[in-house]
Amino acid sequence: MPAAAFDLDAYFDRIGHAGPSAPTLETLQRLHLLHTQHIAFENLSPLTGEPVKLDIASLQDKLVAQHRGGYCFEQNLLFARALDELGFTVRGLGARVRWNVPDQVMTARGHMLLLVSLPHGDHIADVGFGGMTLTGALRLEPDIEQSTPHEPFRLRRADDVFTLEAKVGDAWKALYAFDLRAHYLPDYEVTSWYLSNHPQSHFVTGLVAARPEPGRRHALRNNNYSIHELNGATHTRALTNADELKRTLVEVFHIHLPDSVALAGKLQSIAAG
Repeated sequence: MPAAAFDLDAYFDRIGHAGPSAPTLETLQRLHLLHTQHIAFENLSPLTGEPVKLDIASLQDKLVAQHRGGYCFEQNLLFARALDELGFTVRGLGARVRWNVPDQVMTARGHMLLLVSLPHGDHIADVGFGGMTLTGALRLEPDIEQSTPHEPFRLRRADDVFTLEAKVGDAWKALYAFDLRAHYLPDYEVTSWYLSNHPQSHFVTGLVAARPEPGRRHALRNNNYSIHELNGATHTRALTNADELKRTLVEVFHIHLPDSVALAGKLQSIAAG
């Protein structure tokens, strides 16, 4: 079947891009940063029982037209389609999350990232890893520290498995592990359905939102709102009522909230602790 139409101009308007759009590393880096700053990571759909649809028409409607955000599959599928429209060569990958996971614990391939092939080398791109999402693409080159508009990152390699690490303060922390095996929409749909429906999924049981901006990252976990400064300082406060939660989601995370009875009830419950 023919691919669904994609409104590239609407996507550019959504992320504030008005510059060159040739399929170059400079364009990739510019779009990567703008996407993460303008389309927040958020889980309002799983939280309220709204289906998470991964077809491109639904992603355009939700993340672009409705000014909502989403989690990794939504974010990276949308970003991949925009890159494809511009002439980039993009492959979807799957990763096992290692962030705050003990070394001995095996996780499923529950995260999506992208491999972008450029004439002067492959890069990984990922606009959907929540509070530590990349704000720039990284060269697929292990054992070197790579700067981004936010934290430094590096890739470690063992056989055919790469591990992405972020430098947080003076320590390197693993985010996820992946190989270069291609993943496809059905792979993501199965995992996304589990993460958005399983009663113990943290996307179902609590509120999550994240958005970077120059010099800092904003993070919301239930009613705890944090600002992580790149100089190492963190400021955290509790949001004590639903109106404060709503205002933070709108003003800080730039999310147009749906008029939903289910969402109103969830925010009331979260604010009450």
